[in-house]
Amino acid sequence: MSNFTAGHVTATTDAAGIATVTFFHPAHNSLPGAILAQLAETITRLGQEEATKVIILQSEGERTFCAGASFDELRAVADAAQGLVFFSGFAHVINACRTCPKLIIGRVQGKAVGGGVGLAAATDYCLATTHAAIKLSELAVGIGPFVVGPAVERKIGTSAFGQLAIDATQFRPAEWAARHGLYAEVLPDLASLNAAVQALAQRLAASSPEAMRELKQVLWAGTAHWDTLLVERAAISGRLVLSEFTRAAIG
Repeated sequence: MSNFTAGHVTATTDAAGIATVTFFHPAHNSLPGAILAQLAETITRLGQEEATKVIILQSEGERTFCAGASFDELRAVADAAQGLVFFSGFAHVINACRTCPKLIIGRVQGKAVGGGVGLAAATDYCLATTHAAIKLSELAVGIGPFVVGPAVERKIGTSAFGQLAIDATQFRPAEWAARHGLYAEVLPDLASLNAAVQALAQRLAASSPEAMRELKQVLWAGTAHWDTLLVERAAISGRLVLSEFTRAAIG
C-alpha cells in the first residue's frame, strides 16, 4: 500500500445522534488526497442525515492531530493541474465543514501543522490538550497557507494569522492558540479532553436541531464566496509547489 492510499477515515453515530469522524495516516496523520476526499464526503453525508445531531472531528493517536499535506503526494505533483486538484482537497474539506448544517466539535489531542491547523479552524468549537501546539509551515517550503488561510484568519484574526504564516518554522503552544480563539479550552491530558468533548457533544445532541442549524449559519455569515475563493487559493499553491525552491525544500 502506497502512502497515497494508506490510512483511513471512519465514522460512527451513537444512539444519541453523536457522529464521530476519525482519520488516520501512518505518517503523523498527514493528509493525502484520498483521505481529504473521504473527509469531505463523510462530513457532507453526516450533515445530511437526520439521525446526526452533532459531529466530532478527530484523529487517531495521542500526540499528533495532523501533520498537514502529504509530502509524498506533493513530490508527485507534475503540473499545475495536478497541484490544483491536490490543494482543492483541503478546500473541499473546509467547505464541507462550513456548509454542514450540524455543529462540528474539533478534538485536537496533539500537534497540528499546516492543513491540520486549517481542519481545527474549520470546526465550530475546538477543544485541545496542552500538547496541541500549532504551526503553519507552508511558507518554509515555498507554498504559503493560502487554502487554509481564510479559515484560520476567521478564527484567530489577521494579526495572529500573519504571525503564524510568516514565522513558519515556529510552533505556538496550545495556550497561544486558545488565547487567540482557535481553541475554546485547553485540557491537561487526553482523558480530560475526551471527557470534555463527550460532555459538550451530549449537551448539543439534546439541544434543538433547528436552533443549532440557525446558529451555524450566523457563525459562518459572510463566507458564501469560499466555494470560489478556496479553489482560487488552491491554484496558487498548485503553481508554487512546482517551483525549484519548493521541490528542493520538500526533497
